[in-house]
Amino acid sequence: MKFWNFLIFISIVLLVYGSVNYYIFLRGLQAIPKEIIFRNYYIIFFILIALTFWAGRILENFMLNWFTETLVWIGSFWLAFMLYFFLFAVIFDLLRLLNHFFGIFPAFITENYVKAKWISLLSIIGVVIAIVIYGHINFLNPRIHKFEITIPKKDSRLSSLNIAVASDLHLGTIVGKRRLDDFIEKVNSLNADIVLLPGDIFDEDLGPIIKDNLGDSLKLLKSKYGVYAVTGNHEFIGGVNAAVDYMEDHGVTVIRDTAILIDSAFYLVGREDLSIDRFTDNYRKELSEIIRTVNKDLPVILLDHQPHNLQIARENGIDLQLSGHTHHGQLCPLNYITSMIYEISWGYKKIGNTHYYVSSGFAGWGPPVRTGSRTEVVNIIVNFE
Repeated sequence: MKFWNFLIFISIVLLVYGSVNYYIFLRGLQAIPKEIIFRNYYIIFFILIALTFWAGRILENFMLNWFTETLVWIGSFWLAFMLYFFLFAVIFDLLRLLNHFFGIFPAFITENYVKAKWISLLSIIGVVIAIVIYGHINFLNPRIHKFEITIPKKDSRLSSLNIAVASDLHLGTIVGKRRLDDFIEKVNSLNADIVLLPGDIFDEDLGPIIKDNLGDSLKLLKSKYGVYAVTGNHEFIGGVNAAVDYMEDHGVTVIRDTAILIDSAFYLVGREDLSIDRFTDNYRKELSEIIRTVNKDLPVILLDHQPHNLQIARENGIDLQLSGHTHHGQLCPLNYITSMIYEISWGYKKIGNTHYYVSSGFAGWGPPVRTGSRTEVVNIIVNFE
């Protein structure tokens, strides 16, 4: 059954991907004057670039070298170009529709329509390139987001806790050793008491991670109480047990549907990702079952990758929930969509006595581009008095 669910899912993804690319291709071809030689090369170029992402991802399973990495990089950038070319194509089609009914185009466009389409195409290409370059620079420069909260639980032997949080590292071909080293430098500069990674630490396949020995870099993360993580949907996509074993072998403690008492001062609760039943025959435990023996006179911090059903944490007396997954849309205007889907798409909110923070993530999936949000490392100072 799970195989058929996956087959249906991937079929829908490929259908959407193919349809969007065909629409962009057709509109681009219609805008290129027939006498321009570039028109012939455009057809070949478009087909090749539209196939690069999937070709690279598939070939990575059989070999890892400069060629597959190049395909993945080109294909990943194309996902961002594809989104913005699609949006511009839709906008221009809407303008053409309005012109058909209301004649909104001025005479200098209608009298030179072929030339106007060609100039419009070149202009759109220039604008989209500028957007993607800006987004890539944004992607490469994560900020450190600092703030303080108060959890009035004086039974804790601590007066405060310095937490470093980073979700959605997506380590792999795109986010490699150089980016990971930058992440470790930022986290270690915070002198955190504890480092928390709320899921999607790996992109999918462990191959590029093992090849570049990223585990040795993970061991360099420093904090008083250690480094803790929970599974995200991408750990399950790539093979959760292998991902967990790799993290455990390299200094990251993965909390899987259990609660840990740390230094007799606070509890750390970790939930399996919501997608567990889509990729395995297992189900995640109810939160009430996980924290049944937890002493709620002490602070309770929950890691749950996907910020769904936030009321569950509140109903179970969780003091602080940390999540990721949304990337806050990653590419504008998708951030408006995630804001409609999730109660908290990004940022901090207190509901009742429960504090929530949903991180936009240190990296992201697919294109190494951020136009709808910032990449970040989060530094939370929790005061208990």
